Amino acid sequence: MFIRDALKNNKVTGVLYKGLKQFRDNKRKRKKYRYHGSFQDRSKGADKLVIILAGYKPFLYDSVFGRIIQFVPKDYDVCVVSSGLYSEKLDCICKGNNWSYLSTKENNVGLVQNVAVSLHKHAKYIFKLDEDIFVTKGFFDTLYQALIRTKKSDYNPGFIAPLININGFTYRVILDEYGLVKEYENRFEKSIIAAGQDRMIQNSSEVAKFMWGDGGVVPHIDELNDHFMKKDKKVIPCPIRFSIGAILFERSMFKKFGGYSVNLTYNSLGKDEEELCSYCLLQSRPAMICCNSVVGHFSFGSQTEEMKDYYNNNPDSFKIGSEICN
Repeated sequence: MFIRDALKNNKVTGVLYKGLKQFRDNKRKRKKYRYHGSFQDRSKGADKLVIILAGYKPFLYDSVFGRIIQFVPKDYDVCVVSSGLYSEKLDCICKGNNWSYLSTKENNVGLVQNVAVSLHKHAKYIFKLDEDIFVTKGFFDTLYQALIRTKKSDYNPGFIAPLININGFTYRVILDEYGLVKEYENRFEKSIIAAGQDRMIQNSSEVAKFMWGDGGVVPHIDELNDHFMKKDKKVIPCPIRFSIGAILFERSMFKKFGGYSVNLTYNSLGKDEEELCSYCLLQSRPAMICCNSVVGHFSFGSQTEEMKDYYNNNPDSFKIGSEICN
């Protein structure tokens, strides 16, 4: 520290220090946006963009993309992004719906999101969805309007998200609304507000099925959404790390955030969530939750295999619309 400060403040070495620092910073910035792959550009230059991270759960495409096709406003730009692969199926979906498609050879979710944002220069409001998020009626406009309201409140939001059925914070909001806390605790465990692999909301397939309506206790996600849409407009801060599978943020926030770091020597899965949540906490830009929209999250990793069977045996709990690509 002492040597660095001496070099920085010395009249002779100070210029060299600043030059080397600028070179290093520029190199890091270029790394955040340099990729190999392809981009099928069908952007309309809209100020609202939907980025969908996809490529690894093709068995969900008919229902996940069927819902997006039905509910995304026609004047939005949509860009499907694949980290580390090219998918002919996704390319077909994008062509059929006049969406952009970005695929990178580098398997880094931070990189592919940085690139997608940079390629849509007119987008001021950016929705980011994972491929296992099931959107519902009114999701996009409800979240956008909630963000605009929140900006006029006492909070400076980092990002805004809907209620999500499988999520360490918002599952409890749903249980409270329907008086199901005791039911949940009798079946599973104490219903504390917490994320992490030690919690059943994140590691138990039986809990995942329960929150998806198995047994008829928790309503279907479209019923949940209809119910919460009719309630008084409400946005609340999230006090814990939030799973960023379905969020809306402003380009201006992302610019200050500086984009995700990119290290191609390790698997970046989950690193984007860690970085964004850390930034929002340290900069007093909280994750805000819109209590008037509900979406479905298919599962966390350890729940996925058993949820596949549940998905195949209960298509009406997930699907909407018709075939997305011949």
